[in-house]
Order: sequence, then structure tokens, then C-alpha cells
Amino acid sequence: MNRAELIENLSQDILTYVMHGGFPEHHVAAELRHEGLDERFDDYESLVGLHFVLRPDIVEFVEDLPAYLRSIKTQTENVSATSRLGVDGRINWNATIRERYRRNPYDTALFVYDDRTENYDIDENVVLKRLISIIYHTLRDCREYLEMEYEWVTDRWRENLELVDRMYDVFERNVHVTRIRDPKEYEPTDRMVVAAEESRSEVYRRAATLVREYEDAMAGDTDAIRDLLEKTVITPDDEETLLELYVLFRYVESIESIEGDEFTLRTIESGSQEVARLGNDDREIVLYHDSSGNDLSFVSDVFEKQPSSLSRTESVQREARKVAEQYFVDREFRTTTGRPDVIVLEIKDEERREYLITEIKSSKRVETVTQGIRETLEYLAFLRDEDEYVYDEPQAFGSGWNGVLVTQDFEERETAPLSGQRSIRILQASEVANKLTDVLREVIQ
Repeated sequence: MNRAELIENLSQDILTYVMHGGFPEHHVAAELRHEGLDERFDDYESLVGLHFVLRPDIVEFVEDLPAYLRSIKTQTENVSATSRLGVDGRINWNATIRERYRRNPYDTALFVYDDRTENYDIDENVVLKRLISIIYHTLRDCREYLEMEYEWVTDRWRENLELVDRMYDVFERNVHVTRIRDPKEYEPTDRMVVAAEESRSEVYRRAATLVREYEDAMAGDTDAIRDLLEKTVITPDDEETLLELYVLFRYVESIESIEGDEFTLRTIESGSQEVARLGNDDREIVLYHDSSGNDLSFVSDVFEKQPSSLSRTESVQREARKVAEQYFVDREFRTTTGRPDVIVLEIKDEERREYLITEIKSSKRVETVTQGIRETLEYLAFLRDEDEYVYDEPQAFGSGWNGVLVTQDFEERETAPLSGQRSIRILQASEVANKLTDVLREVIQ
């Protein structure tokens, strides 16, 4: 399954599950953001905003902005004013006589005059102010990252950091921009954007296009999400994270297809270890990604056994850890087997608690897949719930359906069908959509 196919599927998944509130957006954003970014970018909106300002056409817009602002459009308005302190405009004698008669006929110092003023708050300028505000506030949040040697930072930002300062100066001090009122929460309206799109001025047409694309991305438009995944270099260079997210959404989809309308996807609070919880009155299924559940662990038993009972392989593993602990006196070494890359699926009802462990290897190399098989078997063998092994001998790996390894597609290599496999089930990426449901039925039902 190539990158384009993964992105196409994930675009629809994010729209279906994340943007409609069932699946936590902070989890997806955290997976897609670059590892150098802090928790401020662990939400969809911040990630979209960062991606937006990294676009080359945004850099070009900021470069051209000072020249554009010299020819900004305004409307001239005649405003009537009343004064006794002086006249700053053309006296309107008819209005002056009426006003004197209304107030005091003998007040010869009172005048009504017409003053011509420039109105900056036209529709096109509100659209422009919205775009400038988006760029300004996003740059302010991510300035520190633009200065670092990250591959995902657009070279033109890094090489021309004075552009950032120029953007700050435009937003905070430019006399034209400061005279445009700040857009209201619901602005710019579609009518305002259309007016900018139909303007003769290039700056307004460009601003309208960019604002529409930004708002579409924020609203979860499928094309905008696809653009986010395809073009942003924040997306991991390798495809493993994309494949992990793809498999994660296939789990949700498969569970819903098995259980039907009565089994609903419940909203997960931010900060929870869970990324999805589906259930009805009788049964609950919880998905964990990149972590075990609250009471689950994957702890090897090598360090609990008596030395005399260890095999030579186990003795090497135990002694290697003790040597390292004695040499590196300032750190501790873990005894766990690690974490599954993708999913711990926990099924809970009144009578039982069942698990399905999934490992991902975005590779078609036999050596890498073999490593994935070993790791998946380790997870099953050392899976503990409240410090008790979940699976005991002679079924230390469960029923044979409790572990899944997902690999990339083997285009020219013959592999066994699900029924011909043992201990765990191995699915190629293109098989997940159709065959994962068969695996789940064996575990759930």
C-alpha cells in the first residue's frame, strides 16, 4: 500500500471520525506533527495553522505585502459634524441654520460642516485583515521553530527571518492595516470573500483564495485534509506512522461493522490513554495506541526466575542488563518488552476480558517482518493484567487470534491465508480493510 493510497484513506478517516467529534483530534495531530514541536501543536487547528504558514505561497504573500499595502482600497465618505471650536471642512449653511434654530438662534459660533473621510472597513479589507491576522498569530507561536535547523521549515523562512519581523511590523504598526477593524468572530462572511475574489486588485484575490483554503482545512474539508497530509513536511518521512493511523481507523470501522448501530463510538477526553471507546450496555471495547491500558504491562519473566532455571539465552539477557546497570550507574534499564506500535484492543464484558495486540512494520523485508513476528509473540507471552499473565501455558500466545502483525504488501511473494497461519495473524496492508474484520470476529464473539 503506497503513500498516496494511505493518504487518500486517512483523509476520509479524519473527516469521518475526527472532525465529527468521535475520535480525539489531539491524538491524530500528535502523531502527525514533527517530534520537535511541543504540546501546543497537539491539536488539529494548531497543526493546520503551522502547515499553512509554511506554504511557499504564504511566504510569497508576505514578501509582496508591503508593496500591496501602498495601494490599499478605501471608500470616501462625507460625514457631517457640528462644532463651536473650529471648522475642519466645508460649512453646510442650510444645516448650520437649522441646527442654530434648533439649539439657539443667536449662537453665531456654531457651525455644521461636511468632512470627507476614508473608510477602511470595506469587505475586501476585512478579508485581507483576517489573512494577515492568521499569519501573524501563527508566526508568533512558531517563531522559535523557524530559527532552528529542522528539515520541515521552509528554507525561505529560515533564510529570511526578517520576513517574520516585517510581518509583525505590518500587523502592529502599518497605518493602513491598523485602520481596518478586526473581523468579528463570524467574519469574513462568504459575501465578503466573494467580493474579494471578484476584485480587480491582485492582493484581494490572493487573500480570498488563501482564506478559503485555510477555512476549508479548519472545517475538515476532505481535499484540504489530503493537502495537509500530502504537502506538509511535518508528516513523518517514513510511512509507518501513516500506516499505524490507517490500521487504527480500520479497527474502529471493523468493530462498528460487526456490532452495528447499537455499538457507538464514544468521545474520549483529552489526556486519556484511550484513543477510542466503543460499546453498548453489555460490552465495551477500548483501543489504546502507543501505550498499554492502565492495568496492562509487557514485562519479561527473565528477571523473576531463579538463575539456575534460566536457559543460556535467558542468562545472556539477564547478565547483559546487570552488567549495563553496574557500568552506567546513573540510569535504570527497563525490564519490559516495549510497547506495541499500534493497538491494544481490550474487550470487556461481565464474563471475560480479552485482548488483541497489534504490531506494525511498514516493510516487506523478510528480516524486518521476522523481527515483527518475534516482537508480537513477546507482547502476547508477557502481557500482564494487574501483574498477572493474561495467557498461560500451553497457550502462552492466546488462541492464535490475539496477535496481529501488519506489514507492507508482498507483491511477488506467496504467503499463507489466515486459516493457514499459527500463533498470530499476519496481514499485509492492502488486506487490512477486508480481513481485519475476520480477525476481530474470532476475538470478540
